[in-house]
Amino acid sequence: MRGQIRAFVFDVFGTVVDRKPTPHSCLRTAELLSLQPHEVCMTAAHNDDLQAARACGLRTAFIYRGTEYGPEQRADLQPAADRDFIAESITDLAAQAGCA
Repeated sequence: MRGQIRAFVFDVFGTVVDRKPTPHSCLRTAELLSLQPHEVCMTAAHNDDLQAARACGLRTAFIYRGTEYGPEQRADLQPAADRDFIAESITDLAAQAGCA
């Protein structure tokens, strides 16, 4: 671990700041929260969003949403890279992070 996570950011927040997954959306989100990038954890089910966040120094949490695109979904069924957290649900993530 690289220190305490002070904020979990969901992919909707990054969309409000700028089209994700741009570096600006990741870094501006941390700035708006008055946090350093390593204190923020991007929480998403899309590997491209998480890869962009990781490249900007944010921590990452993959939450599985296997039916987001229907029963024939083939993408984002598992994390494509090492993540700080891998969770089945938001409550599972909270438990892993010691927030439950």
